[in-house]
Amino acid sequence: MAQEGYKVYDYHKNIISADNIPTVFILDYSNSMNERIAGETKYNILRRCFNNLVSKIPDDIPVGVRVYGHRWGFTNYDACRASTLAEPINKYNRNIISEKISEFRPRGMTPITYSLKETIDKDFNKDKKPKHIVLVTDGGENCDESPCDYVMELIKHRKDIKIDVVAIKIKNRDDLDQLACTANVTSGKLYNIDTAAKLNNALENTMIFKKQVNATIIK
Repeated sequence: MAQEGYKVYDYHKNIISADNIPTVFILDYSNSMNERIAGETKYNILRRCFNNLVSKIPDDIPVGVRVYGHRWGFTNYDACRASTLAEPINKYNRNIISEKISEFRPRGMTPITYSLKETIDKDFNKDKKPKHIVLVTDGGENCDESPCDYVMELIKHRKDIKIDVVAIKIKNRDDLDQLACTANVTSGKLYNIDTAAKLNNALENTMIFKKQVNATIIK
């Protein structure tokens, strides 16, 4: 508290991450992301909100990005393997991330479980330290797998993975139950949003953001 006769002026607030856990964002580039919310495609809303988020993450936080659903295949099997690590987990890669995700377009199916497997098996280091996944999707799994069943088996031998799920305007109860299970059994959270503003807030919440206030005391 300022001494009597002094005033405290807040001159700077910024959002910082509360921890240093490696995080992989798994972003939905399936065909349904071409649908619109308030006149803007979900895809454009996601890109804008995600780039806004990335610009606020400190450079020393290790972050990677995987996209899925960005291509069709000759068969459903091929389409259900459309999952690509756009940018490996690294520090000081924020501009690269924004460039990389702009190279993909929403086209195909929703291989959520396959993408989770690829991230956990290939994208993270092989250690027991905490790891964080932020899964963004506008629909449920449609590749004959169950993300809930997968993580239920995963937690039997892996305690290092936390999955937060950001659902974009999902109304199907079965899909929401699957996604809620995916988050809850890994001690994560499910955010079901329907506006760009809520998407911004949900993405920031997944990174456990908090306000840092710098102030100067003027007599």
